[in-house]
Amino acid sequence: MNKMLKALNKQVYEELASAYLYLSMNTYFKAEGFDGMANWMYKQWKEEISHAGKISEYINDRGGRVELEALPKPQVNWSSPLAAFKAAYKHERHISSCIHKLVELARKDGDLPTENMLAWFVSEQVEEEATAMDIVDKLEKIGDNISALYMYDSLLGQRE
Repeated sequence: MNKMLKALNKQVYEELASAYLYLSMNTYFKAEGFDGMANWMYKQWKEEISHAGKISEYINDRGGRVELEALPKPQVNWSSPLAAFKAAYKHERHISSCIHKLVELARKDGDLPTENMLAWFVSEQVEEEATAMDIVDKLEKIGDNISALYMYDSLLGQRE
């Protein structure tokens, strides 16, 4: 469990770094006047915090200890909403890769409880990537149409 404990602690860090990034994106969108996209990122921030919590609880349940690391300052500006969501999609792909490595380690170690816990994250990441890619696709289609961009911003603001 020592190697796995270290890897799970690293994933707590990754999830908190994700939250930090999405909170930064939230403030970027707020500053740019895209309140709907800001809301979407705020909800994403909360979701990433819950992911870190889920892994932390699992570590505690298995008798381990969570060891938090300092987070680096996230990027604070993007050239456009499309650029921000492309960065979000790229980041979600990174997180998926991290989760897959954890699953591989659990399988290698024969750690069925951890593999079972991680199955939820594997499914979650499929959804996360698909959602981010869908937003990127729509923003690419919107292009420079400012009216469509504000309409889509309003739609993204409906995320609960």
